[in-house]
Amino acid sequence: MIYKREKLEEIEQMALAPYGLKSADSRGRVYPEAESASRPAFVRDRDRIIHTTAFRRLEYKTQVFVYYEGDHYRTRLTHTLEVAQLGRSLARGLGCNEELTEAICLAHDLGHPPFGHAGEYALNRLMADHGGFNHNTQSYRIVTKLEERYPNFPGLNLTYETREGMIKHETDYDKSDAEGYEPGKRASLEAQISNLADEIAYNAHDLDDGLRAGMFEMAALDKLTLWQELKEVVGWQSERPLPNITRHELIRELIGQSVTDVLAQTSQNLTENQIDSVEKVQNHPVNLVSYSPEFKTKVRQLKKFLLDSMYHHYRLIRMQTKAERFISELFQAYAQEPNMLPTGTKKKLDEAPLHRVITDYIAGMTDRYALDEWEKLYDPYRRA
Repeated sequence: MIYKREKLEEIEQMALAPYGLKSADSRGRVYPEAESASRPAFVRDRDRIIHTTAFRRLEYKTQVFVYYEGDHYRTRLTHTLEVAQLGRSLARGLGCNEELTEAICLAHDLGHPPFGHAGEYALNRLMADHGGFNHNTQSYRIVTKLEERYPNFPGLNLTYETREGMIKHETDYDKSDAEGYEPGKRASLEAQISNLADEIAYNAHDLDDGLRAGMFEMAALDKLTLWQELKEVVGWQSERPLPNITRHELIRELIGQSVTDVLAQTSQNLTENQIDSVEKVQNHPVNLVSYSPEFKTKVRQLKKFLLDSMYHHYRLIRMQTKAERFISELFQAYAQEPNMLPTGTKKKLDEAPLHRVITDYIAGMTDRYALDEWEKLYDPYRRA
């Protein structure tokens, strides 16, 4: 038996909770298109995102460690895949739309420039007088304007719900302007799930990568309530060596506890607030997808530890400082002489201001491409 789109939409209607977004109820796309015969709308969105150039480039974009630091640290792509996996697990447990959640998760970092947050800070500073730079907004710009894959419209022509989930993506570090997407309303539960899946993923994998890199003093980690609980579950003591297999156990337990807590607390939030429709989700004054108060306190303690002991570690500061210099010098070189831009990029000056075109170009670079471009511009012995 072949399940056509209409049958899959019927299954969604029966299987999803009343507050889960259904494909058949989508507000649609900016440019009218015939529906797929075999895929509901949000599945089609997910597939379009995966096939973008921007998605493939995430493989060589920094998460925390620049690619030459080692092959086993997370990249922006592996982070994105971990977020999508966590998002689907949470959506399934709550009766939400897994495909919409996955689409939002897969798209949430498309706009990240090379060298992680250091690249973002540099571009935002350089664009201060020209509209600024934010990777959430850039992700949205990619799927609505910059990707060139279809003859009849720019971007990917994603559904309203996926675009809304992207533009309303938020964490402690990221906020976006949701103008045009009912900014006074909360994001869908699927988008809220994506937000917290992002946080769970980076807390776990940054701790994992930091441990692998030997950045942490165990005495400092032992001050964390969550770390003590994780050690107790796996039966490991800080005085002993930390084998790779034990590190994997600790991180797996952290992820498991995080997911279990979010499912339990969010379910409680939905029940207590009598949430039985998408409209009630979006009109609720606060996000419904959340940690429990007790677990949130433990997570905040962990995040502060990572900020102090990892993100402010001298090795990362050195990497970030170099990265900001590379980005700044590339930007300034192109701004002073736009004719150094590649032919295809320079043509875009007919549609957008110079500084935005430069930013789009740099933001789309992978780490190694940015380094290669910098060498072409500044190394006298390197051919242009």
